[in-house]
Amino acid sequence: MSSADLHDSASDSEGYTLAALPHPGDALPGIGGQLKSSADDFVVEELPLYQPCGSGEHVYLRLERSDRETRQIERELGRLFRLRDADIGTAGLKDRTARATQTFSLHAPKLDADEAARRVGDELGYTVLAANRHTNKLRTGHLAGNRFTICVVGVHPDALNLANQRWRHLQTIGAVPNYYGEQRFGREGDNAVRGRQLLLGELRPRPKPWLRRFLLSAYQSELFNRWLAARIDAGRFGEPVSGDVMRKRSSGGLFTLEDGAVPAEEQERFVRGETDYTGPIFGRKMTAPTPGSPAAEAEQTILTQAELNVDLLARAKLDGTRRSARLPVGDLQMRFEQESVGEAEAPASLRFHFELPPGSYATVVLACILKETGETAADAD
Repeated sequence: MSSADLHDSASDSEGYTLAALPHPGDALPGIGGQLKSSADDFVVEELPLYQPCGSGEHVYLRLERSDRETRQIERELGRLFRLRDADIGTAGLKDRTARATQTFSLHAPKLDADEAARRVGDELGYTVLAANRHTNKLRTGHLAGNRFTICVVGVHPDALNLANQRWRHLQTIGAVPNYYGEQRFGREGDNAVRGRQLLLGELRPRPKPWLRRFLLSAYQSELFNRWLAARIDAGRFGEPVSGDVMRKRSSGGLFTLEDGAVPAEEQERFVRGETDYTGPIFGRKMTAPTPGSPAAEAEQTILTQAELNVDLLARAKLDGTRRSARLPVGDLQMRFEQESVGEAEAPASLRFHFELPPGSYATVVLACILKETGETAADAD
């Protein structure tokens, strides 16, 4: 299997859809509309975790690009400067159908940063916003978050009011479900399927190590989504339950609730947004809920339904981790827009501005607001 066989996580997915997953407030009407009709309708700015210090063996290039996958840019940079894949770093993938601002690191001790910026602009055609040196390679997660400006076109005429209704409901339960987005599962939506085949020894030929990790991670992500969907279906999204593994938002530290009634002070911290309960990214080193608790039983149900066990995960050398179940959305703003074209009116649109922490998906936020149900779906049709 070559890299061409990978359905890139930054590509649009057709096989795996967020619409099939439950969302809090599904009984409320959605606004309809269409995402990402052009790159300018989906703008994302990567927020750096730190600034380059001005010295070191790595050149940091902050680029603005449209309609390009992150890995495609990495390959172009590698060919231009004759670098290995391992010499190029990013903090995360960005969607292909987007206008994105993103930083790349190049391990090139003898390369002048200004000369690198000039060549990238002249020979690759990208806008270079900044070029500087730093001491380390950029790695996944080396970002403070992402800022989005997204235009949804063809929305319901009362879209702003309907969107505000759904957003107010989401605020009453604290946040948006932190699902993995469709991009995680590839253009055909089958990366998780292939990850399961790999885990069970059914995928041939065996992929290269980096692709193996990618496909197995996609399957772990799907299992998390199943767990979160079951939690929402059970009506327990807006509260911690006995045995949950909790995470502090300020530090990221984990702690486990004991089996029994959730203490009132922990419930209050959760409501204030100081803590979140977490879901399983299954693996041999994953922090588990309190044995015998409702939280532990819910996670075991996902493994049982998938016909998996811890021994199988251990043989695949999957370490596992925890993922927060709630996604806090920062500084959300919405603006209704409709322009006249001659004597006719153009389709209405709703423009969103918001910030998200690393590892989360703007499409998940919008799925909670756009989802078409009831009257509005019929009206939009």
